[in-house]
Amino acid sequence: MLETVQCRFRAAAVLLAWCIAAATAGAADWPHWRGPDRNDTTAEDSGWDRGAWPLGDPAWTAQVGIGGTSPIVAGGHVYVMGWSEGAETVLSLDAATGREVWRQSYACPEHPRYHKGDESLYGGPSSTPEFDAETGYLYTLSTDGDLNCWDTGDGGRRVWGGNLYDQYGVPRRPNVGGDQRDYGYVTSPLVYGDWLIVEVGSGQGTLLAYDKRTGAGAWASECTDPAGHCAGMVLMDVGGVSCVGTLTLHRFLLARLDPGHEGETLATWDWQTDFANAIPSPAVAGESVILSAGYNTSRTERVRFTPAGPELVWKITGRFTKVCSPVVYNDCVYFAWQKLRCFDLATGQQRWEGGSFGDDASCLVTADGRIIVFGHKRIVLAESADRSPDAYTELSARAGAGSGYCWPHLAMAEGRIYVKDAKGSLMCYGLGQG
Repeated sequence: MLETVQCRFRAAAVLLAWCIAAATAGAADWPHWRGPDRNDTTAEDSGWDRGAWPLGDPAWTAQVGIGGTSPIVAGGHVYVMGWSEGAETVLSLDAATGREVWRQSYACPEHPRYHKGDESLYGGPSSTPEFDAETGYLYTLSTDGDLNCWDTGDGGRRVWGGNLYDQYGVPRRPNVGGDQRDYGYVTSPLVYGDWLIVEVGSGQGTLLAYDKRTGAGAWASECTDPAGHCAGMVLMDVGGVSCVGTLTLHRFLLARLDPGHEGETLATWDWQTDFANAIPSPAVAGESVILSAGYNTSRTERVRFTPAGPELVWKITGRFTKVCSPVVYNDCVYFAWQKLRCFDLATGQQRWEGGSFGDDASCLVTADGRIIVFGHKRIVLAESADRSPDAYTELSARAGAGSGYCWPHLAMAEGRIYVKDAKGSLMCYGLGQG
């Protein structure tokens, strides 16, 4: 009888944790790749007008294991992945203090089983976790194809999972020019309604959708391209039809999500690069997407999608990004690579450039029209074109943020900035609130 009561108590506690997570996972959180709206913008202000800059020492630091995966924040917890000594680890940390709440580990190689090229530049997980506020579940994808669902309200208990290579017989990516590359699984999973959508790249479908609670298969995309090396998928509507977009190895794919048409191809746009290095995520601007590649194919395009088909709005050549996904804010597009650059969204013309950042840079835009950039071990606050339309204006800079490549994108939630380097150093900087 006591055991039954204890079980019921634990079940009630888990349900309460889920409810709390769902209630608190809102605009103040950063629960997905690229934030609450998957576009590297936040409803929080930068803290500049409150005297939060220049940044002081980190509020806390943690060593979480190597990897290019970015941190996410939900319900007062930071969720992050890393690799060390033959295992990948998923960590839940208290967002305010960095205290470890729970961890789950599983055997995994440092590089995926079919890895090819650039091994000295990366290792460990590259895919960013995905949090679902409705269930309190966290979804992770290892470099070697381990797809797992964890219950954040129950100590990170594994709910379901499996290995994509083993289950679908996915081979090494083919050589698409320049030299062969295969970095394993890198694209963050995406929750949409009752589904978890994953870029698998199998003969059954480039995209596969699973029941987010059970892991049961839901649908497969009509397209069967190999998976690309894009960091994350996007959601957009075309003529009232809900779609998910991703960069496969060969093209930008828009797959339908509406009932009765799940996984059907609505449109594609050729986007293949040498070395298979189309890394930045697409950026959605209404009915358009911004595609940009800096490795081997130095071009950026704005493509509009309508029920009649896709059309090129503008194209510019030149290297503006390597890993930074385009950030669309009001009437501008921003990139961080070597410098921070601002382009006119309507025409593609560059408005300004400035600052000093490395290849390993990312940025986000705050609600007060400021840009936070993380790159080359520096955190910089600059004005957006809303506040400085004709020139790059740097407000503050802090050096010494990390010691390795800054491949992971930065995150911001509840008045705190979270940055992580590829060596696994995670740092939290306070902005005077939260």
